[in-house]
Amino acid sequence: MLLSLIALLSAALLASAAPPTCYSRVLSLSKEITESFKELQTSKDVDSCVTTLPRLYLDIHNYCVLAKLRDFVAYPRCDTVLEVNELKEKARSLYTILISYCRRDLVFLTDDCNALEIPTERSITES
Repeated sequence: MLLSLIALLSAALLASAAPPTCYSRVLSLSKEITESFKELQTSKDVDSCVTTLPRLYLDIHNYCVLAKLRDFVAYPRCDTVLEVNELKEKARSLYTILISYCRRDLVFLTDDCNALEIPTERSITES
């Protein structure tokens, strides 16, 4: 009885320690980037150039997210703002994961680029 209990607990610990899948990693990183961008936009302690940054709503199910990430990382302004550079580095990491590590694992459900510019409330809550 005790042996089966130990085996059950060990299995539960191993299951929770499993490495994230490509999809779960991309999903969590895109949410993290989107939230960081929102916080940056609403922060009062940041440089005024932040208001000129391209809008950054990410939906990893939309093929246009690749172009969106490229544009954001290549945006020439705000290079002196530490928070923006950190956000660009996260966006660069997400782009790299999408085009190389997870390239064959992900399925894009749409290619509606306008949906990334003006997201609906429904699409925000689904992500």
